[in-house]
Amino acid sequence: MATLYTHQADNITKTWALLAGFLVFIIGLGFVFSQVYGNPGILYIAIVISLLMNVGSYWWSDKIVLKMVHARPASREETPDLWNSVENLCITAGLPMPKLYIVDDPSPNAFATGRNKDNAAIAVHTGLLSILNKSELEGVLAHELAHIGNRDTLVSTVVVVLAGTIAIVSDMFLRMSIHGGNRKEGGGLMIVVAIAASILAPIAASMIRLAVSRKREFLADASGALLTRYPEGLAAALEKIHSAGSARPSTTASNAYAHLYISNPFGGTGKFVSKMFMTHPPAEERIAILRGMDVSK
Repeated sequence: MATLYTHQADNITKTWALLAGFLVFIIGLGFVFSQVYGNPGILYIAIVISLLMNVGSYWWSDKIVLKMVHARPASREETPDLWNSVENLCITAGLPMPKLYIVDDPSPNAFATGRNKDNAAIAVHTGLLSILNKSELEGVLAHELAHIGNRDTLVSTVVVVLAGTIAIVSDMFLRMSIHGGNRKEGGGLMIVVAIAASILAPIAASMIRLAVSRKREFLADASGALLTRYPEGLAAALEKIHSAGSARPSTTASNAYAHLYISNPFGGTGKFVSKMFMTHPPAEERIAILRGMDVSK
């Protein structure tokens, strides 16, 4: 990985693919139910919802997430070490200074969000600031800046809003299917299709969200290590985060946006759960890769 921007184009393409797929799916689901109930108004409502959420997820998804975790703006006076570290790393990486936020949460964690490098933000838990030394903190911040440089923040934050919307819309249509209504005669097959789509859609959306998260963490680890030229800083930070996080789960995180964080906010990686359902790669695997990197060249 030569630069922070190696996979930027790929992530932009993924974002547009997600937006397009969401648009098609919601409209398709609305069409199925409009046929089942013989009511074209359902289709029109689905079109409006899909368009509004597409626009909203692109422009305001970062603000929605920051509001959910009760993040507050950080100042240089309150957190001089944090502010100075981000400022120095941004100069090195050639990135604009992102907005900095503090989350009053005892679990050690952090995440980046924003639709592009000019509208980016990094949120850091108070628990993280209390356990990391300077080089470890820089490793974590470089990781988050790598997400911004690689445009991971756009696709990951958009997924939060779109997956949530799919779950809500699917649940609404599923309830319509179960509780009935004025259905058209002879629509048995369409009803089966509608119910199946309503059940499978949220599962598929969650799987996409988790898959996107795991892949991007390895990329951000490597890019962040290249930025600081000191992989051990991030490796040591991940060890502390993983250890402390298991004892102090997050009080502000939610499963809906757990994939945004640098580490699983609920502690551990789920030894008894398939990797398919993990929000993050195993910490041990990430640490081993970092400690095997050679950034001297």
